Amino acid sequence: MSGKFRLKKAKDGQFHFNLEASNGQVIATSELYKAKDSALNGIESVRKNSQRAGAFESREASNGKPYFVLKATNGQIVAQSQQYSSKASCEAGVASVQNHAPEATLVDES
Repeated sequence: MSGKFRLKKAKDGQFHFNLEASNGQVIATSELYKAKDSALNGIESVRKNSQRAGAFESREASNGKPYFVLKATNGQIVAQSQQYSSKASCEAGVASVQNHAPEATLVDES
């Protein structure tokens, strides 16, 4: 079973997506987009940039927990992870995005 991009419409009418691993766990979340086409472009950006060297940046939340962001070539963040309990689990999250994003199917729930 492959991963999925799940496209949703927020209550305020904006669009966002989650990338889910094959087990259904959310491994990356997008920002909010005003237009559906912009969200679809964001999904394509995650597909491409997940394979680009240097696209992932590890960060630390104010509570000390690690998380990562995925950046496009222009430096814009296109997806962000949840907070992890350890640096090793954060690195495993990056690997999961790299593994699932390129072939993930699109589930449009908008």
